[in-house]
Amino acid sequence: MEPKLKGRQHFDEKYIKVNKKDHYDLNCIDHVTKYITAHLFVEKRTLAKCVDFLMQIKRTCYEQILTKYKQNKKIVFVSDGFENYRNAFNKLFFRVAKLRFGIPIKAKVGGLKHNNNPIERYNGDLASRTKLMRGGFRSFQKAEAFMNLKQITHNFVNPHSSLNDITPAEAAEVGIELGRNKLLDLIKFWKKKEMTRR
Repeated sequence: MEPKLKGRQHFDEKYIKVNKKDHYDLNCIDHVTKYITAHLFVEKRTLAKCVDFLMQIKRTCYEQILTKYKQNKKIVFVSDGFENYRNAFNKLFFRVAKLRFGIPIKAKVGGLKHNNNPIERYNGDLASRTKLMRGGFRSFQKAEAFMNLKQITHNFVNPHSSLNDITPAEAAEVGIELGRNKLLDLIKFWKKKEMTRR
């Protein structure tokens, strides 16, 4: 599935407790469509994991990024000051895209062009959903499954008020027709796709 990139790509992490230890839910969101363009749940934010995370965008959207580059309109990525984010970005998108690095949440107050609010809003919603889980998750697999489902429901199931009550997937023109029961239809879509691969 190839979402259309319509705005800046904001990425950051959310701390998630697993067996009382910090893990990281890495997410990248398109600030126009609110579509999560990359997502990875990790134990540590190593350079290799950060590359795996951003590689999701390269696999699905690299042609769009190259097209913009050839038009002298680079796609802009926005992140905080974590060095592995910059190194992973440079490894995958050096020259063809632009990185606004070291951007805090309230960057506009300090006179910077962009802030990192789009991903912070998503992380805030994630925090409110996991708040009742005192002590966090008991296993990496359960936490990962929950984060994966959260990303799927955000993109394909829940309409967004700032998008005139359509889903981020609809705004990003992903091209999957889903009926009223979006989650069930999505499961059927993936099952059918798996059957055709065999």
